[in-house]
Amino acid sequence: MRAGGIVFIIGAVATLITIAPLFLHTKPFPTVAYLVCMLMAVGFVLAAAGVLRSIGAQRRQAASFTAAADAGTTGSGSGA
Repeated sequence: MRAGGIVFIIGAVATLITIAPLFLHTKPFPTVAYLVCMLMAVGFVLAAAGVLRSIGAQRRQAASFTAAADAGTTGSGSGA
């Protein structure tokens, strides 16, 4: 998830740098600069995938705790 955030920030900075010549009326950057801007979308996808993995891990952990709690209470009988 952190890697996705870092890649997103790099892409966002590259996007800001790439559109600056449009406002400053200077010569545009080469195509490679515009390709670096695509890192913003890649970073977003990486971060979203990390969030989804984290959600899945938390659900599995919650399910295992619930199953362990159910198994512990079901097996105990009355002390009499």
